[in-house]
Amino acid sequence: MFIDRAVIHVKAGDGGRGCMAFRREKFIPRGGPSGGDGGNGGSVLFRGSRHLNTLLPFKFRQHINADRGAHGTGSNRHGKTGEDLIIDVPLGTVVTDLNTGEVLFDIKEEDTLVVIAKGGDGGRGNARFKTSVNQAPRRVEQGWPGEEKDLRLELKVLADIGLIGYPNAGKSTLISSISDARPKIADYPFTTLSPQLGVVAYEDYSTLVVADIPGLIEGAHEGTGLGHHFLRHVERCKLLVHLVDVSDLGENDPVIAFQNINRELSLFEVNLADKPQIAVASKIDSADTSRLEALEKWCSEQKIALYRISSVTGEGIKEFKYLIKEKIAAMGDEI
Repeated sequence: MFIDRAVIHVKAGDGGRGCMAFRREKFIPRGGPSGGDGGNGGSVLFRGSRHLNTLLPFKFRQHINADRGAHGTGSNRHGKTGEDLIIDVPLGTVVTDLNTGEVLFDIKEEDTLVVIAKGGDGGRGNARFKTSVNQAPRRVEQGWPGEEKDLRLELKVLADIGLIGYPNAGKSTLISSISDARPKIADYPFTTLSPQLGVVAYEDYSTLVVADIPGLIEGAHEGTGLGHHFLRHVERCKLLVHLVDVSDLGENDPVIAFQNINRELSLFEVNLADKPQIAVASKIDSADTSRLEALEKWCSEQKIALYRISSVTGEGIKEFKYLIKEKIAAMGDEI
């Protein structure tokens, strides 16, 4: 199950209490204070992992608590430090303080460790308060409480390529043709209900991550269709591949369909439609000549490169696979 939003409560461990004790040993009169310090509480940390692509674990684990520190004991023995709690999260996870709205962390890199809630310090035992004028202190400190926060987690899929377009434009078929993804494919709208990720492999062992963004329609930024729920996943894609159905069964005018999707991107986020983008005429094996010519004419006027593919016959698929590799290589590593 793909879950890209979660609300959780995290609580770091409290520090242990300092001990009040006095040394009592034979032949050692007035042994003095011997109370040890309490241990520090454990912290809660998040670690980025490329092996995860959903926030599903947080659906069943909404309260996260780290271990507290142990109390100090006599003979100057310090309490045990609470163990840190490290939790793996998908790359692209944005951590926001639910109460203030402040974005705390944006986890984009593998094995990145961030402290979500810091454990409390342990209290000092009475041995730490001994002075020349106070040889038998009876003062100790309670442990300090660990940090406690309410957080909102949002996953923004990290992918090199984002496939966008109207429902039934052929995105799912394309991603299954060029990658290891096996999404549900059917001849009705909104077959894909969540972003699907696929890895495109090349002979030189290089790879690209492709995301099939669920079908967008006019009014998506206001919640129409699948709504704006998945629009934010487009933000992290380096290159957008805009698929337009030019088959004789296509329901939408190809030019208007292209314009509508880009309008939805810009209404959701001003700079989103300005992302690097290429246009792809899909289903050319059953293309309507007038629809294809209209799209070609418009793309030529707008100086937009248009490529033709058919995921059914394989026409243009191999060329497209290497085209996106060249585009991403030319863009560098920026997200």
